[in-house]
Amino acid sequence: MKQATTEAINRLRDRVHLVIEGTDTPLGKLFDVVLIVAIIASVMVVILDSVASYHQLFGHLFIVAEWVFTILFTIEYAARLFSSPNRLRYATSFFGIVDLLSILPTYLSLFLVGWQYLLVVRILRVLRIFRVLKLMAYMQQAGFLLTALKASRQKIIVFFMSIIMLVTVFGAIMYVIEGPENGFTSIPIGIYWAIVTLTTVGYGDISPLTPVGRAIASLIMITGYSIIAVPTGIFTAELAKKGRPQLHAVSCPKCGKFGHATGANFCDRCGGEMHL
Repeated sequence: MKQATTEAINRLRDRVHLVIEGTDTPLGKLFDVVLIVAIIASVMVVILDSVASYHQLFGHLFIVAEWVFTILFTIEYAARLFSSPNRLRYATSFFGIVDLLSILPTYLSLFLVGWQYLLVVRILRVLRIFRVLKLMAYMQQAGFLLTALKASRQKIIVFFMSIIMLVTVFGAIMYVIEGPENGFTSIPIGIYWAIVTLTTVGYGDISPLTPVGRAIASLIMITGYSIIAVPTGIFTAELAKKGRPQLHAVSCPKCGKFGHATGANFCDRCGGEMHL
């Protein structure tokens, strides 16, 4: 009896898994399309509910709709957890965490006001559309960008650490020069001003009034224009490097051309046979 029950549960898990993950099956495609429509509709409800006029007119309707979506997504999350071959792996994966975060705010809103607006995280679940439409080319390009970003992460980290040290020094200098009487009431406020100035945002809530302070501000502005494109340049260089074919460090015995595609049997210049 126990073995029959276990077999029945396993068959049910396989069927649920086939529906949820089977993008090649008609029922699986229908499930994913309905799910994406529900995700977009639920995000629109959250966005419209944040508008005061809509909240006054349709507030109760929005609450009902939100609970319907939350219950639907809770059932879907439980089904994914139930049918997953590796439940811990799914629960700790990107989509597993997003799936959980897409239902938690509604339950938390019972105890904490305003948490329901964090449900906009559900928009991340629309990334599943890549699976539905089989846009693997787009996923490959996304992986290409991610690889380039990972390759340049050390340079970017060093750059940002340099920026942090720079704005800390400038913030402390401005605190000493301008002082509380000109709005620089502390070093953190000076650092905030340095960041705003360095990034050329310029809110104008704090500004130097002394000649020395203005001279330093001018220096920071010029520095900001000089270094603001550095992370983009680093990332672009890595992107170009990843886009170039990997060359094997050999010379053609016939024409002497150095550097050929890995695994090439013939020279791409003269056609001579390569001895790899």
